[in-house]
Amino acid sequence: MDVLDRRLVAALQVSPRASWGEIGRAVGEHERTVARRLQRLIAEGFVRVTAIYDDLRTGHGRPVHLHVQVRPGTATQVAKALAERRDTRSVYSLTGAADLGCELVSPSREALHRILSAQVSEIDGVLQTQTQVVLHTFRTVAEWHAPFLTEREVAELRPAPHPDRLPGETGPSPLEQRDEEGLSPLEQEIADLLAADGRIAFTAVAERLDISVPTARRRVTSLIERRLLLPRAEVEPALLGLEVEAMLWLKVRPHGLDLVGQRLAAHPDVRYCAATTGTHSLIVQVVAAHEAALYRFMTGVVGRHDEITDVDLTLITRAHKRGHLHKSGLLTLDHHWEATP
Repeated sequence: MDVLDRRLVAALQVSPRASWGEIGRAVGEHERTVARRLQRLIAEGFVRVTAIYDDLRTGHGRPVHLHVQVRPGTATQVAKALAERRDTRSVYSLTGAADLGCELVSPSREALHRILSAQVSEIDGVLQTQTQVVLHTFRTVAEWHAPFLTEREVAELRPAPHPDRLPGETGPSPLEQRDEEGLSPLEQEIADLLAADGRIAFTAVAERLDISVPTARRRVTSLIERRLLLPRAEVEPALLGLEVEAMLWLKVRPHGLDLVGQRLAAHPDVRYCAATTGTHSLIVQVVAAHEAALYRFMTGVVGRHDEITDVDLTLITRAHKRGHLHKSGLLTLDHHWEATP
């Protein structure tokens, strides 16, 4: 990707359902140029536009992060087994004490018990797991965009905030933290279509589900505005020049957890930030251009907070699955190198 490609991908991340004309006006490019470049990137598999659920409020379950230690030589096969599970959202190879990191969505506490005690533990090669249940999400990966746009460009692309959400506010608002709403049968069908193709047109939704176009438009808009469904443009960060991915597990004093979570979630290098159970109370996923930039983030951003008492920093060496998308469905630098004579 060249500089313009990366800017256009960043714009698509800010507003995954924006028209080519809207993106063009925001970044100062002709609509035809925007359409040609982004359609090529999507068609060739460099970018996938999908949608992810607010799992708690839609009734799909509770997100859980696993650290998995494996028998030497079995990391690839264990990662494949985890990635093939329908309830896993992401699977990464890591440096550090754990060999793999995995995020899964458990439909219930009883199901989580079965998953941990009788399913994951029985995968050949798994030696030990450590489980952290998400308590509160400050930023989802769907809310992150690559840092190649000006504030004005982002503001022009970003949808208007929900009435109960302040401009610039990250994480769930008070309304969005209310009890589980669940999805109606029609909303679930619409959500399935958006998860498969986040840019599906209202006319296509109407045709597939045998409803009117105004009904399709109203229902899709409602799901997104209520933040039950979050459109997302997924791309390997390395293709955007962000070649270092890290997972930070932070111990934070309880009185400072909310403040630290909000501040870190607002940083442009942070793709994901959530409070969890376990020995560390905050998980943060960071992307950077190189190790020196990660060092500056650790010293200049994380290091500023006296509320943080301990840091466990691991690097992501390979993504086997992202946002329910298998690596085979999303092109990476590996694909490019393997295809280069």
